[in-house]
Amino acid sequence: MAQQDSPTGTPQAVIAAALRRERTRAGLSLTEVAHRAGIAKSTLSQLESGTGNPSLETLWALCVALDMPFSGLLDPPRPAVQVIRAGEGPVVAAAESDYRATLLAASPPNSRRDLFRITAEPGHARRSDPHIPGVFEHVLLASGRAKVGLIDEPVELGPGDYISYPGDLPHVFEALEPATWATLVIEYT
Repeated sequence: MAQQDSPTGTPQAVIAAALRRERTRAGLSLTEVAHRAGIAKSTLSQLESGTGNPSLETLWALCVALDMPFSGLLDPPRPAVQVIRAGEGPVVAAAESDYRATLLAASPPNSRRDLFRITAEPGHARRSDPHIPGVFEHVLLASGRAKVGLIDEPVELGPGDYISYPGDLPHVFEALEPATWATLVIEYT
């Protein structure tokens, strides 16, 4: 995970506080959440203490286990007007592909969507397990080329192309050119 300070601390500290808060809210033990997410209890304990360095895959698995949007792990309180410059914002990297997600905007109260900037390089596709039920992903490719969509039916996109697909099914983002980037909106229904 990229190291970037936020107004409320490092990304690890923000994630640690969110994991503790959501696990307590759900009334679940460390053991139960770790089991549901398919990770070791010691890994979850490290993440909750702020000493772990989680991959994107681990964080998504924890969000599914806790039935929470991904942005709930990264989004500290924000001012009314916010500017995030290119190259700024909380970044989480995938473990097995050159794929990074930067949270740009989380769901405000009474809304159910998150906005991310995705950057990816060719070499390894980012395969995603299903997210919580009812999730849809919307991708608008800004630069480069990529295969995006459901694992069995990815669609090749070029700059300006848009795709929407159910995020509660296995899906993929595979950069086909260097410096590929896109905007991703995750919609929770």
